[in-house]
Amino acid sequence: MPLTMAKIGEKNSIKKVGGKEEARQFLETLGFIPGTQVTIVTRIGGNVIVNIKDSRVAISREMAAEIIV
Repeated sequence: MPLTMAKIGEKNSIKKVGGKEEARQFLETLGFIPGTQVTIVTRIGGNVIVNIKDSRVAISREMAAEIIV
């Protein structure tokens, strides 16, 4: 399922990162790599705030939709 459908506070494992090549590379630099644990902290406006590798990162809903967990 896309990361946008995950519940707040639920730990998920990234299975695939889709989208355009430059978007995938950008997400990879933030730590969004298959096999990594990710947890949604909150949703604010059109953004999703997640915990990944002991960091909090805000990404757009469109980018979050490209991350399959």
